[in-house]
Amino acid sequence: MMTTPAVLFVCLGNICRSPLAEAAFRDAAARAGVDVTADSAGTADYHIGEQPDPRSIATAKRYGIDISHYRGRQLAMDDFDRFDWIVGMDRSNMRDIERLRPANSRAKVAMLMDLVPGREGAEVADPWYGGEDNFIYTWEDVSRGAEALVAMLR
Repeated sequence: MMTTPAVLFVCLGNICRSPLAEAAFRDAAARAGVDVTADSAGTADYHIGEQPDPRSIATAKRYGIDISHYRGRQLAMDDFDRFDWIVGMDRSNMRDIERLRPANSRAKVAMLMDLVPGREGAEVADPWYGGEDNFIYTWEDVSRGAEALVAMLR
């Protein structure tokens, strides 16, 4: 019997990229008929308990997904036991994840775009300082990453 894969998406503040990645992953998994557990977290403690950025909420809504109930949280040591995959959005996130990662962790750690053929090494750009277009580009990137990860989990 296969267990339900558990995936944690990680960015800096857990209000822009990682909530969108979580939403895109849940959506891709549901469309593929793959049962998953998903969550998101930030490497920093800037937005604990807060809703995603209003622009992230609006972007997800544009694709028919409500993330307004998501709440920011910080990456924790026990996440390395609770999740099969911990997926960062950029190199800075990856350094922070690796710094916190226990030596005996069995969780797979990856940068999201490394899972997308032809996009290896690319980062999901932080849309925080940009406008609506930046959030759409972020959605497109995290959606590609989510689709690739779901395909790997099938």
